[in-house]
Amino acid sequence: MSLSVRFSHVVKEFGPVRVLHGVDFALEAGRVVGLLGENGAGKSTLMKILAGYERPTGGQLLVDGIERHFASARDAEALGIALIHQEFNLAEHLSIAQNIFLGHEKTRGWLLDHRAMARDAAQYLEQVGLDVDANTRVSELIVAEKQLVEIAKALSRKARLLIMDEPTATLSPGETAKLFTLMARLKSEGVTIVYISHKLDEMEKHTDEVVVMRDGKFVTRAHTADVTRQQMANLMVGRDVSDMFLPKAPPPASAPVLLGVSGLTVPGWVENLGFDVRAGEILGFAGLVGAGRTEAFESIVGLRPRSAGTVAIAGQSVKIRSPREAMEHGLTYLSEDRKGKGLHMDLGLRENLTMMTLERDAKPWVDTKAGRAALDQAIADFGIRLRDPDCVARSLSGGNQQKLALAKYLRPGPKVVVLDEPTRGVDVGAKRDIYALIHRLAAEGRAVVVISSELIELIGLCHRVAVLHGGRLNAVLGPDQLTEENLISHATNTHH
Repeated sequence: MSLSVRFSHVVKEFGPVRVLHGVDFALEAGRVVGLLGENGAGKSTLMKILAGYERPTGGQLLVDGIERHFASARDAEALGIALIHQEFNLAEHLSIAQNIFLGHEKTRGWLLDHRAMARDAAQYLEQVGLDVDANTRVSELIVAEKQLVEIAKALSRKARLLIMDEPTATLSPGETAKLFTLMARLKSEGVTIVYISHKLDEMEKHTDEVVVMRDGKFVTRAHTADVTRQQMANLMVGRDVSDMFLPKAPPPASAPVLLGVSGLTVPGWVENLGFDVRAGEILGFAGLVGAGRTEAFESIVGLRPRSAGTVAIAGQSVKIRSPREAMEHGLTYLSEDRKGKGLHMDLGLRENLTMMTLERDAKPWVDTKAGRAALDQAIADFGIRLRDPDCVARSLSGGNQQKLALAKYLRPGPKVVVLDEPTRGVDVGAKRDIYALIHRLAAEGRAVVVISSELIELIGLCHRVAVLHGGRLNAVLGPDQLTEENLISHATNTHH
């Protein structure tokens, strides 16, 4: 049942750029191995080679001692190797059942057996804890539900080696707990699991050993029990990262309110929400998945209808019907879905960066020279690490995509900046850069809102944190109340 793998001096080059430099280590059968490394360390590329999505330029891939050359992911799947993608690999217009059996359809004679596929898909959904009809169209699901469909799809392939790339990035604590129960069950059945995550507490609790990669090379491996989270973080970046958060400078009491919201009601999501953010302040928003945080801000910037509520920017009541109008009033919102909504992945970096200021920049033609100068400036200001400024956005690592998205959304010079999950799927080093950038925005006198599922992030970064539960504001916690226990108890409505 179990399956062992050995990477022997694996090299991968994309054109002149070498991203894997002779990686050499083994994965033992039936263990949960945590794969650690900053964005750009080569983890995902190595796993795509193992799963048949990429081919190595040099070296060998040995599965159960036999050298393998996969022409496609289907070859790897035939051996029982499945990759659960961080960026979903689902057909939005098809149902959940159709997605789970895509390419492996069940038939009755010449015809597709939709009933059998829906029945079997329902069993896989139950295993991953997703209580949704298997005939539901994928486009109707929220991000967390799509993640669970990806996992159900991998289970349907009867995987003997399962690669999970940031599987809990979009999941609520309850869904995450179900996933770890499922992982423990799969391990007990002999499945080998490679677990990629930037959440070091998950690595600590749920892996048998960790393998660390840095700059396309294997650095070290260790039994999880023998290394602390701090040591893991330091091994990933090659330096001490204990100073993750900068000291917070609270805004002066006289700082003006730049964003004021009252009585905001979004049908089905948010009821009677009111809050304000001052110049120089970082206000956090905490809550479980489905608490209404994202939906509230989508409605504020005109992406979602609201039935009541007023929004004031710098003291002026505003009516916003679209993100463009929000931007004209000095409010910008960076979505949690940077690939779907934040960046155009197949366009160049300059085109992405200048897209929101085209009307201002094109007089009457697009000035490519000025655009290139703006890109050079953004690369310097935001610490975007890249090998080729003429590449497309897709080729950047997750952390650098996020920095480009930030640069793009800040280019119009907004007074109020709303960042939804700004460090999701981003490594320790890039996180630190983004935190420093958020501090800089506040120091420049902007009002900053950070929506995050990471409690440590909210505590370390924000002056105050608003906690939503079931679409209602449960509490706004000040600096002396910011603890994990307080945030969790208000988010789950168990506070006494």
